[in-house]
Amino acid sequence: MAAALTPTPNATTAQTQLPQVTELRNPGMPLDLNWVLGAQANTSAIERRAGTIGARRSVKKAHQAAWLLRAVTCIDLTTLSGDDTDRRVARLCAKARQPVAPALLDALGMEPITTGAVCVYHEMIPAAVAALQGSNIPVAAVSTGFPAGLSPFELRLREIEMSVAAGATEIDIVISRRHVLSGNWQALYDEMQAMRLACGEAHVKAILATGELGSLRNVARASLVCMMAGADFIKTSTGKESVNATLPVSLVMIRAIRDYYDHTGIRVGYKPAGGISKAKDAVTYLALIKEELGDRWLRPDLFRFGASSLLNDIERQLEHYVTGNYSAGYRHATS
Repeated sequence: MAAALTPTPNATTAQTQLPQVTELRNPGMPLDLNWVLGAQANTSAIERRAGTIGARRSVKKAHQAAWLLRAVTCIDLTTLSGDDTDRRVARLCAKARQPVAPALLDALGMEPITTGAVCVYHEMIPAAVAALQGSNIPVAAVSTGFPAGLSPFELRLREIEMSVAAGATEIDIVISRRHVLSGNWQALYDEMQAMRLACGEAHVKAILATGELGSLRNVARASLVCMMAGADFIKTSTGKESVNATLPVSLVMIRAIRDYYDHTGIRVGYKPAGGISKAKDAVTYLALIKEELGDRWLRPDLFRFGASSLLNDIERQLEHYVTGNYSAGYRHATS
């Protein structure tokens, strides 16, 4: 059995903050097509490496509890439903403020923590901003014709500007998949750069919709182009595709982030989204980040989970650790 992974001291209690507080924002760089076209992906090797991470790492008892608390601080607690209401968003924000029951935190010797952000549609931004006032929890908004990204380009840019004006400090944009599938990297770069500019001081997460990009090589190249154009985070999925976050895709994107850091000295964040609903999966993703990028990326300013039901299972696992019993899922509802 492999040794347990140990978090860095005090990292789980670190206050959630936006990347500009501790890191220089990614200013981008000129499009380097030689670098982009040189990016390759050995699918069999990637899948083999991804398949070993969960099996090689065993995290138990106090170590597991620490990792799960870390995961909570990195969750973008999300509601993206057609029947969202102000009251639902307010309940979600209340959960973001207090994601783990105080009794559990006391038993674990932990001070209060929050989730990394709350993610909503544009129309729900005012409700989220009001509910999170004074909490230092960012409001993230999905934008640019989410999830397909096929509305007119001018409207997508205007949507970003309106979301920022409404109070969103993080914008999750969707790229035009056709640029990737046709290999039009200049068009993707120009689009991403314009969206980054429209965001102003708000941080931009570029959603690649990796399940629709056709190959891991395309994922690698799209990741590099978006970072070159100034993306502060790269994100796997909208959560609406048939295939969302996977470990092979994550490995490709994480290594692109590492290459970009090696070349530029700029740290770009990573956000897997869609299909991550179990506590054990969260630990696996954190272990992958630790091994590939290092401890610095295990903070909410550089790593987020896009999730809604993940928090429910994490809280159940923490209660099991403290009491020895599993509670019913409905006792930890997020909204």
